[in-house]
Amino acid sequence: MARTKSTIIVTGGSKGIGAEMSRRFAADGWNVVVNYGHDDAAAAKLLKEIETAGGKAIAVAGDLSDPTAMPVLFDAAEKAFGRATVLVNNAGIMKLGSIAECDDEMFERQVALNLGGVFRGMREAARRLADGGRIISFSSSVVGLYQPGYGVYAATKAGVEALTHILAKELGPRRITVNAVAPGPVATELFLDDKSDEQVAAIARMNPLGRIGEPKDIASIVAFLASEEGGWINGQIIRANGGVI
Repeated sequence: MARTKSTIIVTGGSKGIGAEMSRRFAADGWNVVVNYGHDDAAAAKLLKEIETAGGKAIAVAGDLSDPTAMPVLFDAAEKAFGRATVLVNNAGIMKLGSIAECDDEMFERQVALNLGGVFRGMREAARRLADGGRIISFSSSVVGLYQPGYGVYAATKAGVEALTHILAKELGPRRITVNAVAPGPVATELFLDDKSDEQVAAIARMNPLGRIGEPKDIASIVAFLASEEGGWINGQIIRANGGVI
């Protein structure tokens, strides 16, 4: 029997890779719940775009570093569209600096959202997703690159990978798959911020394919993992980086 597309929650879903995933899922026939942090205008613009194209979506504001935010997000999804089938844990921040220079605030902010927010998303999804569902989280290829300046960020993403492997085994009896996508450099505001054109070009030259990724590259992979065809992939980290590592 074909997999029924129902409700999907995308955290950090109003910008960058998140927005591209939200568009893709809506075009594929999902009811999309777009979580976002603070930018009401960006969320409203994305919803209008989705609805104009014939899709169905709602936007739910919420800082997922707050322990109370994830249950509220799932409640909103269920109220609007019914029980969710898929959670995409995409929300995150990246603050760079050497370990010696990293202060407590920089450390705690990234841990609270990149790891704490994903953990609470996984926990809520484990309790509330329909059987046969999907949990797809975001790691990063910097976990394998070990570049100076990325210590705290990479550590939070390594934690996401560990949670992914373990939760896949815990939820196997319910046929809920748990995977993570680990992009390399992608042309988003998060990545391009504070980088010159020369720096971006140099990073592109490091890739065997001669470019950095585009949000559509990553959205396509996540869409596959959420699909019926992706059902045999479980407990995996997909390093979507064009071969840079």
